[in-house]
Amino acid sequence: MSKRYEDSLAKVERDKVYQPEEALDLVKETATASFDETIEVAFKLGIDPGKNDQQLRDTLVLPQGTGQEVKVVVFAQGEKVKEAQEAGADEVGGEDLAEKIEEGWLDFDVAIATPDMMSVVGKLGPILGPKGLMPNPKVGTVTFELERAIKEIKAGKIEYRADDGGNVHLPIGKASFEVDDLLDNFETVCDEIVRARPSGAKGRYIINITVSSTMGPGIKVDPQFARNMV
Repeated sequence: MSKRYEDSLAKVERDKVYQPEEALDLVKETATASFDETIEVAFKLGIDPGKNDQQLRDTLVLPQGTGQEVKVVVFAQGEKVKEAQEAGADEVGGEDLAEKIEEGWLDFDVAIATPDMMSVVGKLGPILGPKGLMPNPKVGTVTFELERAIKEIKAGKIEYRADDGGNVHLPIGKASFEVDDLLDNFETVCDEIVRARPSGAKGRYIINITVSSTMGPGIKVDPQFARNMV
């Protein structure tokens, strides 16, 4: 454990459950790395993602953005190529783009495809799937509405999903954000998690909430805050 981490940890009362604004103020204070750390919120949920009626996966748009530059590639053809380029896509292509990825190029964060390009994209499943980069109509990355999809992603649209243990991790900004902006994103995320409660979830749904920076300690947030959003 580094001296920097020990100093940050000493500022956190390990058994205390903080209110959101207090926790976010503290997480900024403990983000002391030499780079602009990402602030993340983690939820422990009372669900069993192994059951079909308890799975959790969707997207949301953070009102204050993520603070990250998101690189978007688009699989398109014809007039959709120009639409994607004008909307801000970092790279647009078809077979040529697929070949580039097959050769090992993965310098992007999100892949979007028009439905008529899925025959090309489909063969990239073994490469993109394990990395969570495969275009998926359920999260809006297989669409003909390229301008809307690209601009939403660039503005702060993120995908989330519960892991096998029922945990959900989402970025809510950077350590350089003002507390009010982090709080705005945090409240949006809490509202979304509550709204997306799976139909099969029984009993206590939100067990605990923790916020942390990339290199900082976890800070517990009162889960009652999110429960009150119901």
